[in-house]
Parts: sequence; C-alpha cells; structure tokens
Amino acid sequence: MNIRPQLDDLRLFCVVARNRSFAETARELGVSKAVVSKRIALLEAAVQERLFHRTTRNVFLTAQGEIVHQWAQRILEDVDLMGEAISREKAAPSGLLRICSSTGFGRSRLAPALSALARQFPQLEIQVELFDRLVDLVDEGFQLDIRIGHVHEGNVIKRRIARNRRVLCAAPSYVERFGMPQSLEDLKAHRCIPIRERDQDFGRWELEGPEGLVAIKVSGPLSANNGEIVRQWAIDGHGIILRSTWDISREIEAGALLPVLPQYFQQADVWAVYPSRLSVSAKVKVCVEFLEQWFDQTGMNERL
Repeated sequence: MNIRPQLDDLRLFCVVARNRSFAETARELGVSKAVVSKRIALLEAAVQERLFHRTTRNVFLTAQGEIVHQWAQRILEDVDLMGEAISREKAAPSGLLRICSSTGFGRSRLAPALSALARQFPQLEIQVELFDRLVDLVDEGFQLDIRIGHVHEGNVIKRRIARNRRVLCAAPSYVERFGMPQSLEDLKAHRCIPIRERDQDFGRWELEGPEGLVAIKVSGPLSANNGEIVRQWAIDGHGIILRSTWDISREIEAGALLPVLPQYFQQADVWAVYPSRLSVSAKVKVCVEFLEQWFDQTGMNERL
C-alpha cells in the first residue's frame, strides 16, 4: 500500500474527528463544507480506508479511522516539534497553541493572563476553550490544560503555577437565619450549595483540618455546575459554598460573605497539564512559565 497523505489533510482530518462534524469544521477553518468533504475523500483514497461513519447530523471515526487518528496526531505533533527545534534560537515562539480550562477561572483569571501573553508573543495563535468537565488532552486536541485541583491522569506532565485553596463561606443573611456551623457535622443539617467541579465528586467535600483529611456529604435545595452561579446564590443567602479563594476573596473582604469553619480548607492549586510528548515544546514551555510569573505578580499566591 502506497500511503502518501498530505499533512494539511491530516490536520483537517483531526479537526473533523474532534468536532464530529464537517459543517462545524468548515466554520472553524473558514472553508466550505464541500472543501472539507473533498479533502477527507482524498485522504480516504490515500489510505484506502473509510475513516468516518456518516449520519445526517454527525460523523464518527471508524475502527480504521481511530488508527489513522492516533498516528495523525503523533505525526503532526512531531512535525510541529521539529519546526520548533529548528527555530529554537528565535526569541519569540510561534504557531497554534490550544488551551483549555474551567469556565470561571478561565474567564476571570486565565483570560487576562493570555491577553498579556498574546501582546508579548504576537506570533502565537492562541485558542482557548472553557469546560466544567475533565478534558482528554490528546483525543480533544489540546496542548495545555490550566486546571484547578487534583491531576489524576498518567502520561501527562503537571507543573504547579499557583497555590490556591477552597474555603467555606456564607452570606451574613444566611448565618442570621440558620446560624453559624460549629463543626463539620453541623454542615449535614445546613443548606449547602454543591457544584460539579472538574476534580470533585458531586456533593462530597474533602477538607483538611485539625484532624487531617475529612470527607463529608452535603446537600441542599440548590446546586449547579457553574461557579459564578453558586457564588451569587451564596451572596443572596441561599446556603454555604466551598469556593476557591481567588473567586470569593473580594466578597469576604467586603463582608458580602463570611468565613465558615475557617480551620478547614481544601487544597486546590492551579496546575499546567500537558501531554508528555510536548515536554520539549517551546511554545508550551513559554506559556507555562509566563502564566506562573503572571499569577505570582498579580497576587494569586497571596490570596490564601
């Protein structure tokens, strides 16, 4: 078999595999759907295999498509790294850098940092997507995940870029109505507002305190998968929340939220997570080091 696929077709193929849609890929790349279909057909002819199952709304990788996808990702990463190695003497990194993070942190903290990064390194093409779920970096085509909390996966490199912790708090109106908890056991009788964090079991809070690590099951009439909603509900007096210090420090300083059981906290440092194959990537290295300096200079580490 004489397989000679074009690199641009492999890149387009990976985008289709990520989006599971020819139309969405066409919109992302700024080309017509007909162009996407034609180039996928050329790639299928080159490898002599059908790569996608097609439905009226989505496309899905075939078994052979999965094999091609795995190899295409490796090939494209190697080509990118080769280019970086050749031009490593250049002062400014360049090329596409796809980054993901959680919604709240991404909007309030990561976005300003990446704005500064883009000004300093204008040759970088930065794409950011925000999720309130764990992301498979390799399968979804991301080179860097800026994550709060624990990193459980293998075959990734993690680097702590800021120290952070989650703390308990509630509005003065809530405390006036329901009282201030005096122990972790008291939380079981209180209205807590759980959130579906990327690194946490829903409604189960693991906290460090005088007796070590303790887990407690909490509940309440309200819950969400978005930190901004949960914070506002707490300010409105609906219950007790467990939130990162960077997210609620201003409200605590202003008295809109009160610390609850301040002897307890949850460690939730900020990590840069990336595939081990990208450990030599110049643009990933520059971005991670820049974010570490940015968060330190903007006082995130001081909000503990």
